[in-house]
Amino acid sequence: MLRTLCAGAALALLACSFVLLPGVAAADTAADTVASAIAQSLPEAQKLLSRSAITHGAADALKQVYVSAGGAPLWSHQGEPSAAARALLGELRDADAFGLRAQDYAGAALTHDLDTLPPGGIQRAQALGRFDARLSAATLRFIADLHFGRVTPAAAGFKLQQPPEPFDMTQALRSIAQASDVDGAVTAVEPAFYHYKLLKDALGLYRKVAQQHAHELAPLPPLRSSVKPGDAYAGAAALRRRLELFGDLPPLEHAGAGDVFDADLSAGVKKFQGRHGLNADGVLGKGTLAALNVPLAQRIRQISLTLERWRWLVPFKTPPIIVNIPQFQLFAFRTTEDRVADILQMHVIVGRTFANTQTPVFEGDMRYVVLRPYWDVPYSITRKEMLPKIHANPGYLARQHLELVNGQGDNSPVVPPTPENLELLAAGKLRLRQAPGEDNALGLVKFMFPNSYNVYLHSTPAHQLFRESVRAFSHGCIRVSDPLGLATLVLKDAPGDWTREKIQQAMNGTATSQRINLTRPINVLILYATALATEGGPVLFFEDLYGYDRKLEQQLGLAPAR
Repeated sequence: MLRTLCAGAALALLACSFVLLPGVAAADTAADTVASAIAQSLPEAQKLLSRSAITHGAADALKQVYVSAGGAPLWSHQGEPSAAARALLGELRDADAFGLRAQDYAGAALTHDLDTLPPGGIQRAQALGRFDARLSAATLRFIADLHFGRVTPAAAGFKLQQPPEPFDMTQALRSIAQASDVDGAVTAVEPAFYHYKLLKDALGLYRKVAQQHAHELAPLPPLRSSVKPGDAYAGAAALRRRLELFGDLPPLEHAGAGDVFDADLSAGVKKFQGRHGLNADGVLGKGTLAALNVPLAQRIRQISLTLERWRWLVPFKTPPIIVNIPQFQLFAFRTTEDRVADILQMHVIVGRTFANTQTPVFEGDMRYVVLRPYWDVPYSITRKEMLPKIHANPGYLARQHLELVNGQGDNSPVVPPTPENLELLAAGKLRLRQAPGEDNALGLVKFMFPNSYNVYLHSTPAHQLFRESVRAFSHGCIRVSDPLGLATLVLKDAPGDWTREKIQQAMNGTATSQRINLTRPINVLILYATALATEGGPVLFFEDLYGYDRKLEQQLGLAPAR
């Protein structure tokens, strides 16, 4: 509130300055009239700014850009709108192409103002001044939304620790106004990530399909039972066309019989299933049909929401590890460039969808790795899950290699499971842990990035769960499918010459836990994106596992896509 009031006062002072300067009060030249109209229009133009844009300095930039230019217009010269102004208006009118909302930037209204300028005289100069101030304000909002996003990560429930890098809003506005290539100048304010660009390109493809082929995307006929190759299906022709439109099936000159679900259709369905996180068996079942019938507007919305989240990230200073929760996938970067060739990928298991077991979205720094770890059973799991089993079966503790421990360290004494000690365990005065080994719930390695959620990466003895397409089975921690590969990458510079063979030997040996500190922390980002573009072309979509897309829609004031 204080910032807004101060900015408003500064704008008022700027307006007064044009009245007090010699030669301006009379407004006896067109240039002076434009400058005076700009100054007088700035307070009203500021209303085009959003709260988010003001937070990122747009109000100050709106004042400063004219102060530094002596009140001269940015978007016209000698009574004529600049080519940059006309090009930028096209960008604002088509802001949906960036995953934004065109109505937020007044592009249509500003275009109308430009097209209806008076032919000359003082009225034209005054209109140009009003237009200049309003276009600058709309552009600053556009810049802020493209660079920072419209919602803060914290408001969306994401705990990202890296603050945004310094960004000069005034200079960004000036650069666009002076650009011979406005499209390039706008691109310069967007996130520099390669996969952001790929996803924005994918948005263009999906919008084009929506505009040109919406009539071909009516819901496919319902199923009585799953359709396998060779079966009849009344929607076979429509299904084939849908798969062709999105690249899951190449256009065929001699397609199969109209109502037959043939081998080609099955192959296309299999590719579609792989892109949408489904079991890729090539069979048209109810789950696959539901995904095929998702409205195209919803897919476009998923892309737009993911672009918003990309804007929250700062450039990588060191190679990070990223987990995308809805994709159930981990990406361990070997460089700071987001190129697939430089990334180790693997399946992961994340938290179940219950409120108290969801994997949080946050950022941390991995500082050490533990080989053959103990599993310190969280008190909530001890009380709700373990104690009933212990009381029901006296042999449960020994069979699961569980121990009652008096103290917080690995060297704390183990105490016998007497009735008295079980009461102390229930009261939280003793703790329960599982001894290291292949059947340990954490597997043979855990990767620690200390955080308030007590969430970390670890291996698991339940290898069969990685074969599931939806892998939300944990209490919040993240289980990795290739722990040896991840450990080899993470420990490559750690003291002790930790080769892949040495790590494997230590993981499968008989020694107790071994902690290895990293030479340099590794940034770990637990993120949430329901749409991703691949370097090969296909766009991947995932279910809104925890409902974060719905929440972000509400925060952006968007009605559900249909």
